[in-house]
Amino acid sequence: MQTSYKQPGYDSTKHALSNFLKKGRIGAQTPKTPKQLERHLKGVANHWRIGILRLVAAQSGITLEVICKNLKGEYKTLSVHTQRLVHAGLVEKKYKGNSVEHFLTPYGKRFHDFLKAF
Repeated sequence: MQTSYKQPGYDSTKHALSNFLKKGRIGAQTPKTPKQLERHLKGVANHWRIGILRLVAAQSGITLEVICKNLKGEYKTLSVHTQRLVHAGLVEKKYKGNSVEHFLTPYGKRFHDFLKAF
C-alpha cells in the first residue's frame, strides 16, 4: 500500500529527508559518508545561508552586491556566509572581470529542492 500524504502520522519532513538521503551521490553508486553529509547540512544551517541559497537558485550568476541588496545584509556578513556555502560544496564562484558570479552546484540544487519541500 502506498503512503498517502494525508494519512495520520505522515511526516512530510521525514519523507523529504529520507528521499533526499536515499539518492546518494550524484553520478555514483555509493551513498555519501556521514562526514560528507554533515558538511553539506552544516552548510545550510543558518538563515543567511538559506536566503543566499534561494537567491542563487532564483538568479544564477548573481553577484555578492546583488545578494546584499536583496537580503538587506552587510557585505562582510554575507561574504562569510557565501564562502561557507562554497566550502560546503553547495555554491560555486566564477570570476568574471572584477565581479564574482555565484552558481549552485549539483548538490546545491538538490539541497534547494529539499528546502522547497518544507
